[in-house]
Amino acid sequence: MAHVDPETIDLLRHDADSREITLRALVRERLQASPPPKMDDHIVASYFFAFRTQTLDKAVEEISYHATSGVKHPPKGSLLESCSAIQAGVDAWDASRKTGLLHVAFPLKMMLQPDGHLTSCDILHTVAGAIIFDFYENMDARLVDLQIPEKVIRTFPGPAHGPLGARNLAGFGPDQPAFGTILKPTAGITPDDVERLMDEISGVKLLMFVKEDEDLYPNLEYSPVAERARRAVKAIERAKEKRDGLGLIFASHVSGAPHEIVETVNAALDAGATGVMFSETFAGGVFRMVREATKHRPIPPVIYGHNAGIGVKTRGIFREVIDLLARLDGIDFRQTGPLRPGPPMIRPYGAEWEASEHALTKPLPGIKPTMITRAGALDQGNLILNLMDVETRGLTQNVMFLAGSAINSIKNAKGQADPLLGAEAMIQALEVHKSGALREVSIEDHLEALAALARKDGLKPLLESLRQRYPGIIA
Repeated sequence: MAHVDPETIDLLRHDADSREITLRALVRERLQASPPPKMDDHIVASYFFAFRTQTLDKAVEEISYHATSGVKHPPKGSLLESCSAIQAGVDAWDASRKTGLLHVAFPLKMMLQPDGHLTSCDILHTVAGAIIFDFYENMDARLVDLQIPEKVIRTFPGPAHGPLGARNLAGFGPDQPAFGTILKPTAGITPDDVERLMDEISGVKLLMFVKEDEDLYPNLEYSPVAERARRAVKAIERAKEKRDGLGLIFASHVSGAPHEIVETVNAALDAGATGVMFSETFAGGVFRMVREATKHRPIPPVIYGHNAGIGVKTRGIFREVIDLLARLDGIDFRQTGPLRPGPPMIRPYGAEWEASEHALTKPLPGIKPTMITRAGALDQGNLILNLMDVETRGLTQNVMFLAGSAINSIKNAKGQADPLLGAEAMIQALEVHKSGALREVSIEDHLEALAALARKDGLKPLLESLRQRYPGIIA
């Protein structure tokens, strides 16, 4: 077939990330200069809009009609009026007033349940509905911020453990670097394989947390989740003496339709799992459902809120809004991206990354922080950069470093995957960090400087891991 014409290709290859960086910078600058109002009886949603014909000033009438009462001119003082959204501010970015920020106040009167609580599903159903994202008039629309009244925030459960609780569960101190890993291979494995893999890594004192991968489904005929959890716990028990009193959290992966999830969670927990991991992008309300269903256990599970598929949502909703709601619903761990040289491998990065980590850890009344999980190509080559960043920002107790293939897929001299070799390489990178030898090295020069130091000091596992992770750079 003939190639598509260059003009169309240019249109199709539009760099959405470059535009997103500009949009986010403008949104942050404008919100800092003129913050959205906080209202005790309303949730205030802030949007970026680019309209085709209508102005920001006129948009609230349509939003209120479609997202709240369905009445354009409710009678003054009526219940209809008290259940209708109102404008809470406009920041027009151009003379036409078709592009900019719009703050909309959604009344709690229309959504609060009798005991005063509200769910994240209902919030999103109202503030991120069809009138925002599906109407052709809205050339672009982003939900960029939510202001939720304190009395509503306090009704959410939040994390059962949070960073300090998870550390206490495993016996890790507040300033002790916390590491985790992921079972590899990630699919096509049996309970026997899980037990073998756990036997290989359970004795590594560096690790506070081990999880299954999101591609390892729970209810497989050849690999049921309860049996996997039981085998994993046996391996952890056998390694107890090697761990010098430190515990190890094991999180089973749970997926399925909503009516299956709680049953599967209970099966994993009854088999000895101390954590559960699942994604909510395609099953709204799951975090809250599991948090509520397990809160009466003597020790509720640590919930790893995996964000697989979150990019589908972040095309319309700023990530920090999604992460805030996930935190309110009860997740203990949430993945962000690692700091690394060159272009990022995954999102979030830059300002989005900072905003997400802030949403997960900022003070909230009655709500514990969520533990940031730096993951997604985190390895021995960028670990020190992340350790320095975390220390500089005062986040050490709130961060876990999660490395999957960088621990479990490093091969030994026989060409076999050797988790102990990968873990030893990670420990050596941690020791280099503690020495401060690379503290003044720039991010661009860090990798080669680290390899040179590993050669000089005879840190063979570290050097070998760098060779395997960066074959085009480290010889």
